[in-house]
Amino acid sequence: MLKGKKLKLPDRLGSLVVGFDDKDEDSGGSGSVFESGEELEIIQPNGFGSGRESETDDDGEIEEDAMVKRKVKVDGELEQKGRQRHEKDGSGHVLVMKIIQTDEKRSDIEYEISQKEVNLEKLQRIASTGLPDGGGLRATVWKLLLGYLPPSRDLWEKELTGNRQKYSKLKEELLLTPSELARIKEEALHSTEHNADSDTDGPLTRQKISHEDHPLSLGKSSVWHQYFEHTEIAEQIDRDLQRTHPEMKFFSGESSFSRKHREAMRNILLLFSKLNPAIRYVQGMNEVLAPLYYIFSTDIDEQNASNAEADSFSCFVRLMSDSVDHFCQQLDNSSVGILSTLSRLAELLKANDEELWRHLEFTSKASLMEF
Repeated sequence: MLKGKKLKLPDRLGSLVVGFDDKDEDSGGSGSVFESGEELEIIQPNGFGSGRESETDDDGEIEEDAMVKRKVKVDGELEQKGRQRHEKDGSGHVLVMKIIQTDEKRSDIEYEISQKEVNLEKLQRIASTGLPDGGGLRATVWKLLLGYLPPSRDLWEKELTGNRQKYSKLKEELLLTPSELARIKEEALHSTEHNADSDTDGPLTRQKISHEDHPLSLGKSSVWHQYFEHTEIAEQIDRDLQRTHPEMKFFSGESSFSRKHREAMRNILLLFSKLNPAIRYVQGMNEVLAPLYYIFSTDIDEQNASNAEADSFSCFVRLMSDSVDHFCQQLDNSSVGILSTLSRLAELLKANDEELWRHLEFTSKASLMEF
C-alpha cells in the first residue's frame, strides 16, 4: 500500500528496472504516478510507517556483516579441514614409508643370517639403527653379535648344545644345596654298585659325613658355609626381581608363568654371583638381564625358547664382561670405573647435543655424574 500521493522510485532503483526509463520518456513525464527523486516509504505489516528512513539501510548493513562473518567462519572451517586432511595424508605417507623400510631391513637381516658364513660387520651395521620385531630375528642377531653363536652356521648346533650342557652342570654344582648334591652323587654311586653286584644281597651301607660337610660347620671350606654365604645375596636378588618391569605380566605377579621366569632369572644372577666373588651381584644387573631373557624366552623357535635360561646366562656373561668393572666399587675412581665412563659419556653428550647436556646439568640438576 502507498499513502495516496505521488511517489517516485529513487534513481538507483529505476536504473535497475528494465524499460522503466523508456516508459517514462514515452509518457513525456505527464500523468506519471512516480516523480523523480522521491523515495518510497515502507509500510510495516501493522499498517503504520516506520518513520525512520535509515532503518532499512541499517538492517542491510547488519545482514551484510552477518554474511561476512559467516563466510569467514566457513572459510576457516574449510581451511582447517584441508590442513587436517593434509596432515593426515602426510602421516599416512610416513607410516607407509616406515613399513617399507622395516620390511627391507627384515629382508636384509634374513639374508645375512641365512648365509653359510655370517658377515658380522655388515650385520652390526644393519642392526645399529634398530631391529624389526617378529620372526625371532632379534634373538638370533643378539646371539651372533654377543659372540654366543659363531659366524659359521654349521657350528651353531654344536655350540648351542655344548653351552647348554655346561650351564646345566654349573647349576648342579653351584645352585643345589649340599644335601641335594650329596643325594644325587649317592644315587649315582649306588646305581653303579648295583650294576656291578646285582646278584649280591647284603645290608645297606651308611655314608659317612665329614666335618666340613656338616650343615653346622663354620669352616670356610665347608660346602654348607659357602652355601649360606650367598643366602643374603639370593634375598636381594629376589627383592629386585619383584620390582623388575612390574607393568609386564611376564615378570610380575604370582602366576606360575611369572614365577617360572623369575626363578630362571634368579638362577642366572645367583650363579653369576658365585662365579664372580669379587663382584657378586649388584643391584641393576636384573635390569640388564631382563631384556635378554625376555627376547630369548619369546623366540618363535620352541627349542631355543625352552633353553632361554641357559642361552641368557651365556649372553649375560658376555655382555657383563665389557662392563664388569663398572660394578666393582673398588674401581669406581679408576680409569676403567663407572665414574670415568660417565665422565666420557657427558663429554660425548655435550659435543653432540649441547642443549640436552645443559638441560641435564643446569636446568634439571640431573648431572650424569650423579646417576
